[in-house]
Amino acid sequence: METTTKINNALRAARMYYYQGMTSRAIAREMNLSRSSISRLLQYAREKGYVEIHIIDPIEQPLRLEKDILEHYPLRQVHVVPVSEIAGEAEWLERTAQFAAKYLNTLFDSNMILGIAWGTTLSAISEHLLPKTTHNAQIVQLNGAGNTRTMGIEYASEIIMRFAACYQARAHLFPVPTFFDYASTKNALWKERSIQRILQLQAEADLLLFSIGAVNAGVPSHVYAGGYLEESDLQAIRRSQIVGDIATVFFREDGSFEDIPLNQRASGPNLNLFRDKASICVVSGLAKVRGLHAALKGGFIKELIVDEPTARALIEEYSPALNAQ
Repeated sequence: METTTKINNALRAARMYYYQGMTSRAIAREMNLSRSSISRLLQYAREKGYVEIHIIDPIEQPLRLEKDILEHYPLRQVHVVPVSEIAGEAEWLERTAQFAAKYLNTLFDSNMILGIAWGTTLSAISEHLLPKTTHNAQIVQLNGAGNTRTMGIEYASEIIMRFAACYQARAHLFPVPTFFDYASTKNALWKERSIQRILQLQAEADLLLFSIGAVNAGVPSHVYAGGYLEESDLQAIRRSQIVGDIATVFFREDGSFEDIPLNQRASGPNLNLFRDKASICVVSGLAKVRGLHAALKGGFIKELIVDEPTARALIEEYSPALNAQ
């Protein structure tokens, strides 16, 4: 067989085998050659480099991303959830929520208090929870849910009650506004014994579960999409250069939060609570990358669960700056 003819036959056989998925027997009939000849042509195509075979390990890339994130941020553990970038952000959130729900079962047990910051991500997690019998376990809501359009109690309480039902735990709801009109009103209410009881449970929590809120997320954060913020509040967020929130308490890109005026009216806990506790942050969506980076810099996250495209965007956007520090 002439060399040019052999090359052409090898390429033709390779296209039918790899592109069209034809069997060697079918190719042999098509080319009027024996099956052994087809096998030799395919081997020849591989040896000459006309065909390159790549094995894509769906686990390898997330593991590499986990290592990169741990090298750049002070975290105890990172879980990158494998998901195709072309699947879309709704599917990223779904897969991430499924992983988080299963993982939570390995952590939460009897005689524990779990603090929940309600929102879109926590709602998704609550729909994938796996039932587990616990004793003397408690679920406490970390931030209020009322706003000027609706009390919002149904949305937040439904999330909290799903967690409580799954773990046969006692639920402690927090029926106060998400944001007070006046900081003085909040300060007065925080002195009430009924509120003090919830605040004490939050302080005693063994585990905190939350996400990062973002204004323009592909899957919108509920606090921004549900009427919890007035236009004046959104303007204040822009003026203060806020990049995200945890339990409706806002922070800047450098991780600072203490002197943001809007936080004085917020019902969520002081973010130092997340620095002191075992805290698990579940994040999905490219719009949350900036806020995630800031929260990591602020030290609010001990353990991170994140989808693969969002993890990759975090490393690609911020690792050069972090390496230069």
